[in-house]
Amino acid sequence: MPEPMYRQIAEDLRGKIEAGEIAQGDQLPTEIELMEQYDASRNTVRDAIKLLTARDLVETRPGQGTFVVERINPFVTTLTEDPVTGRGGGEGHVYIAEVAAGGRTTVTTVPRVEVQQAGVAMADALRINGGDQVVSRHQQRLIDGTAFSLQTSFYPMSLVQRGATRLIEAADLEEGTVAYLANTLGIKQAGYRDSIQVRPPDETEASFFRLPADGRVPVFEVYRVAFDEEGNRIRLTITIYPVDRNRLVVNVGDVPSRLAVTTGQRDSAATSGKAPATPIENGAPERGG
Repeated sequence: MPEPMYRQIAEDLRGKIEAGEIAQGDQLPTEIELMEQYDASRNTVRDAIKLLTARDLVETRPGQGTFVVERINPFVTTLTEDPVTGRGGGEGHVYIAEVAAGGRTTVTTVPRVEVQQAGVAMADALRINGGDQVVSRHQQRLIDGTAFSLQTSFYPMSLVQRGATRLIEAADLEEGTVAYLANTLGIKQAGYRDSIQVRPPDETEASFFRLPADGRVPVFEVYRVAFDEEGNRIRLTITIYPVDRNRLVVNVGDVPSRLAVTTGQRDSAATSGKAPATPIENGAPERGG
């Protein structure tokens, strides 16, 4: 028994996509063009497109058309503390070093800084009063020109009032905010708690990450609360990672530094003259605003 026509069309288009005849990111022919090309009805063509969409081969963008999905080389974020540097989540230069170690390039935008009133959830996270002022520092992060994460860190205004005035400057803190708070106020980050949920992207996130509008590609939302040595809450950082291009790792116990392993692999490859294997873990960790 022959396959239904819509499956035949979907299979033919799949073959063209995999052969590169229709490249990643390219737009498929319009419904009318496909109807003429395959001598098929509009409903048959639409069923073929639905099948390709379900297989994550194409995506339909409202008002634009149907496009071949672009495959993105995933990046791995280690959420736990680096055993060598002691810095959590690859903050500051660890982030840049890990991207470079994977042979990739990163761009982190200049922080967008705002002063806000803490809502109920934020006040609870930072153990401050609702309506108290907080400083937010929002950044976009790209790897190889592709958007990989959005990150916003919130700090109690009391830290600024105590002397950490650079938190309200729209400029990057090269040493990272963890080191800045330690050097300026003597407040050392002793640890942090991460909670993670998977949810559909909102409209802003879908636009920035160029995700399908139907929400079938969700995002990780990592909700991090950082503590000082006395147990006070000094920072709330919310980082958004699309699941189609990010992996999250949590290390437990005595685990070798990913950066050290990657460097060793590259040194070995240089000695042998062989290309290094693609690192399994070459993350884009949280920077801390």
